[in-house]
Amino acid sequence: MSWIILALLAGQPAAVPEIDWDKEFGVEARVPDPVTGELPVDPYVRSNDNAGSAPFRGDRMAAAFKGKDGIRRIVERTVELSTADPRIADIFAAHDMIRLRRTLFEQFCFVLNAGCDYTGRSMKSAHTGMGLRMADMNALVKNLQVAMKEEGVPFAAQNRFLAKLAPMSRDLVER
Repeated sequence: MSWIILALLAGQPAAVPEIDWDKEFGVEARVPDPVTGELPVDPYVRSNDNAGSAPFRGDRMAAAFKGKDGIRRIVERTVELSTADPRIADIFAAHDMIRLRRTLFEQFCFVLNAGCDYTGRSMKSAHTGMGLRMADMNALVKNLQVAMKEEGVPFAAQNRFLAKLAPMSRDLVER
């Protein structure tokens, strides 16, 4: 007799053996870097060209965003709003949030000419296979606008920044 029948006859609940589904299907666990906490990615060439846009000239835009500290707060708030946003939260659920925060900060800082280099992957390679829609991008942009407004970034500076980022949607939206 099977162990289930024996357990039922004995009046005991059948103990279900633990199954390691990842092992069963050959899924390898990705181990975070012990220093940064980021998950590994395939090797790529690091370049500011990967940021998706050339930086603004001068320091006026960086100043409008309150420098690196303001940019970091905007990134943190945008990520916070986006991960709580029911329209797009699922996109972020399986994402390496440590890498996302770092590379988004670097990208914004680079584009705003606040003295950073961008070390992330290209927009296309970083987003391929995510199945992003224009509606997803619009939700993210609305969250970014809220974060910029909360930080006190002037409306004209917000629009100039969004105009720099807008062409990147061609590399992000897949459907």
